[in-house]
Amino acid sequence: MGLETEKVDTRIFMDDDSFPRSGGPALSEAEKCAEDELDRDPHGMNAHLQLGFEDVIAEPELTHSFDKVWICSHALFELSKYVIYKLLTLVLAIPLALVVGIIFAALSCLHIWIVVPFVKTCLMVLPSVQTVWKSLTDVFVVPFFQSLGRCFAMVNIRLDQE
Repeated sequence: MGLETEKVDTRIFMDDDSFPRSGGPALSEAEKCAEDELDRDPHGMNAHLQLGFEDVIAEPELTHSFDKVWICSHALFELSKYVIYKLLTLVLAIPLALVVGIIFAALSCLHIWIVVPFVKTCLMVLPSVQTVWKSLTDVFVVPFFQSLGRCFAMVNIRLDQE
């Protein structure tokens, strides 16, 4: 009841040679060449999304459905995944690209014109603030803690065991 023994039945839906064993959609030779030329994910950001039919739907060894049902469900899975993805990207890709482009442009502008100048200004002002802070601690905080230290320096604690 495996795919290998049912070659005649698989030809009802598609030829055995054009059946995509890789889990991807059945593409023509021109589409395969176009996909090979352009790597749209060169950094592998979406490598975890390369799922095939066998990764999503799997039947254990003892509970197999009919081979025709398995082949048909495989074909429908691949076709629906391919068509729905194409439709969603047709509808959503351009507006989402516009929104993401605007967000990244705004963040870049804020970073370049506000955040970096503010940080650089703070770093320029910090040496003078450090000098003033050191003077304030030398005048107010250091004498107070020196006095406390002298007061508690005369305290002796003795523990007796009874």
